[in-house]
Amino acid sequence: MRLQKIIGGGITSPQGFTAGAAMAAIKKPDRYDLALVFSLIPAAAAGVYTTNKYQAAPVQLTKQSLSRGIARGIVANSGCANACTGEEGMRHAKAMARKSAEMIGCDPQEIAVASTGVIGVQLPMEEILRGIETAGHGMSAENGHLAARAIMTTDTFAKETALEFKLDGKKVMIGAMAKGSGMIHPNMATMLAFITTDAAITPRCLTGALSWANGNTFNMITVDGDTSTNDMLVVLANGMAGNNPVYTAKSLNYLIFREALAQVCTDLAKMIARDGEGATKLFEVRVLHALRREDAKRAAKSIAGSNLVKAAMFGEDANWGRIICALGYSGADFDPDTVDVYLGDVKVSEDGCGLAFDEARAAEILHEKEVVVTVDLKQGDTAATAWGCDLTYDYVKINGSYRT
Repeated sequence: MRLQKIIGGGITSPQGFTAGAAMAAIKKPDRYDLALVFSLIPAAAAGVYTTNKYQAAPVQLTKQSLSRGIARGIVANSGCANACTGEEGMRHAKAMARKSAEMIGCDPQEIAVASTGVIGVQLPMEEILRGIETAGHGMSAENGHLAARAIMTTDTFAKETALEFKLDGKKVMIGAMAKGSGMIHPNMATMLAFITTDAAITPRCLTGALSWANGNTFNMITVDGDTSTNDMLVVLANGMAGNNPVYTAKSLNYLIFREALAQVCTDLAKMIARDGEGATKLFEVRVLHALRREDAKRAAKSIAGSNLVKAAMFGEDANWGRIICALGYSGADFDPDTVDVYLGDVKVSEDGCGLAFDEARAAEILHEKEVVVTVDLKQGDTAATAWGCDLTYDYVKINGSYRT
């Protein structure tokens, strides 16, 4: 299968999806902070949610609503997380669903609700409801980019992507948007991701494909090791592409769809890692030849999440010992005496021991905006990739005054 990225595409690229956005002044004036996404017809729906025991009211509500496998739309706000807000917070989340359903003409249980921002603060419901009304009156396929801007918090750019591929000879689109910059360590960060597609697929197959794609993409990024109370990944599939419905995970069309979905998730995951709070570099950790896939994933994510490795990336220091250290405590099963480590194309360690290497070339590699670390365990035939960013002075500045 050949996937073609649609330049400038996003959440409204697939057939039958529209979006709206509003400046509701939830936390700050004169910025988009509320988004609506709507499918013209009922869509199969699936979601993945934070594993944090403190789950925000919108997460709890959306899990319940989407358990039926059908949805029509999404409402999301930035500026206030509606987390740790008790019964009043749940009433507010339900009010967001009701108002959105009223604007787009569906049942409130067909609305996924998401929030991001400061924890422990009640939503300003007058502004929220007014914003939903404004966004609902402005629904358009041209407003996908505004919707992507409206879910940003400390993000420095809107995160959007889209792919086009074929199922049964029919053109199928997947579009997506996400937010995430800090509190990123999904165990599914503060991370929200919304995906739309015009593919015809059953809710059960959609759930399976999303779980698989998430496990290999969003769950393989880390910015700061913190898993948010509000993480949410939701996908809607309305079937308007006209392909024969994907109804079994054993079919070729399921595998094609799952690969396309994973590519979209990979694009967004790398954008989030690249945009880590205060970050100057994206770094990719590839672990090769592990005994089991779980070993490869543990090793890769441990290295990507090490504060010492992240600090070395910022300082452009070819300190491969920090990589070996993070690998050693990862919990992965491997023989320390067989491991090779590379910075870019420079081998810096072989069979668990240091090498004399070209320091100048290593410095050139670490000076780039994207750095690849490869760890070859030489144990088996599985591999995994994780993504992270460097740890900079600005990360502390941003998070030292997040509430203000």
